[in-house]
Amino acid sequence: MKIDTEYIKLDCFLKAVNVVSSGGEAKMLISEGMVKVNSQVETRRGRKLYIGDMVETAGETFVVE
Repeated sequence: MKIDTEYIKLDCFLKAVNVVSSGGEAKMLISEGMVKVNSQVETRRGRKLYIGDMVETAGETFVVE
């Protein structure tokens, strides 16, 4: 997914790529350890993602562009 800012927060990114439909759903997915950022489990929904970061969840991989 392409971003127009310096960074995007993890929960917003998950909504933008249509993995979740709400912030609450993103919070649950992240807090349950179901999301990896750069191959590491991430439990902070406010984690800042920068260009080049890879997000893995639900068997899919997304790259921040």
